[in-house]
Amino acid sequence: MPMYNARDIQKNVQEAEKNIAMLRMPYEIIVVDDGSTNGCFEEAMKLSGRNIKVVGYQQNQGKGNAIKYGFSYASGEYVGFVDSGRDINPYQLGHFLKIMRDSSADIVMGSKRHPESSVHYPISRRLMSRTYQAINHFLFNLNVQDTQVGLKLFKHSILKKVFLKIAVKRFAFDLELLVIARKMRARIIEAPVTIRYKFGSTINLKSVFQVMLDTAAIFYRDRIMHYYD
Repeated sequence: MPMYNARDIQKNVQEAEKNIAMLRMPYEIIVVDDGSTNGCFEEAMKLSGRNIKVVGYQQNQGKGNAIKYGFSYASGEYVGFVDSGRDINPYQLGHFLKIMRDSSADIVMGSKRHPESSVHYPISRRLMSRTYQAINHFLFNLNVQDTQVGLKLFKHSILKKVFLKIAVKRFAFDLELLVIARKMRARIIEAPVTIRYKFGSTINLKSVFQVMLDTAAIFYRDRIMHYYD
C-alpha cells in the first residue's frame, strides 16, 4: 500500500486488514511511505505488528518507486498492489487470486472498463482515461483496456523479473510495468472491480504533461533502445 500524505491512514489500514483477513489465508500488509510530511508515517507505525509492516523513506519519489521499494519486503508467493485510500476494497484480491489460479495467469488487474465492473466517475475522467488507453494501444499494441486502476495481483516470480527493468518512478509506472511483462510473455487478465470514487485529487495540465512525457520515454526505451528486450 503506497502512501503519501494520507488522511485517516490508521482507519484505512485497519479496514484493509479486516477485509484481507476475511480471505482466510496467510497475508502481510506492507505500507510504504513515499516521503510524507503530514505525520501519517508516524500514525501508520502505531499499527506495525505481526501482519503489518510499515516502511518508507524521507524524500517523495513517486508511487512507482514506493511500490518497488515495498516489494523488497514482500515474502509471499503472490503480491498485490492496492491504493492506501479507501476507494478500492482489498477484499477483491480474493477474487483476483481465484481468477489467477483458474486461468494460470501471471497478472490479474482491475479494469474500470470490464463489463462487470461497478464504477461511477465523471465523464471528463472517463474521456481522459479512454484517450490515454487508446494512445497506449497505438504506441505499444498493449491489449488491455485499463492500465491505471490501483488494484493488481502478481505472481512474485514474474514481478521480481519485471522490476529489474523498471525505470519510471511516478506517473506512467503501471504502463511500463505492463509493457515489460508483455515482453516477458506474461499472461495478463483484466478483472471486474468495484471502486467507490471520491476524487480527492485533481488532474492538472502539469500532471497530464508529465504522464505523456513518461509515456514517450517508455516508447523510446521500448521501440528505439529495445531496453526491455
